[in-house]
Amino acid sequence: MQQNPTQQNPMPRDASQHAASQPLKPATSYTRIAADGQPYLEGSRCAECAAVFLGSREHCGRCGIRAHMQSIRLSERGRLYNYTIVYRSYPGIKVPFISAIVDLDGGGTVKGNLLEIDPDPQALHFDMPVRMVFRGAELATADGVGHVAHFFVPDGKLP
Repeated sequence: MQQNPTQQNPMPRDASQHAASQPLKPATSYTRIAADGQPYLEGSRCAECAAVFLGSREHCGRCGIRAHMQSIRLSERGRLYNYTIVYRSYPGIKVPFISAIVDLDGGGTVKGNLLEIDPDPQALHFDMPVRMVFRGAELATADGVGHVAHFFVPDGKLP
């Protein structure tokens, strides 16, 4: 089996192992750092129709209501909805990698790279359980040093 270059173990392996003296900055506008230092993704839930969206919103994209969105912490578990294996990308992006779309438990859909599994269609299964992890963004791109980003890994046994 060929190892995916994005699966190498650069330090820090995850955000909790980064030196306390050098806090990582969020790589996206919807990544938040909790008081305990643990990163998470922020979402918005409509108080009217319960639709869940990634990031902060003032208006609901489903029912159109205004000023009834509640900020929530999105789930770190979900299921693989779709994916593509990327073999060519911009300079500085390590390939091949799996670009995944994940439906999160409790609502919301998030795109992120799927790690710790071979970039092989035979190894991937739609609806497979995945878990969100936070690691240094340099895992995906050389420009990511000093930033924390979300990724997904398989969660449990594959079908």
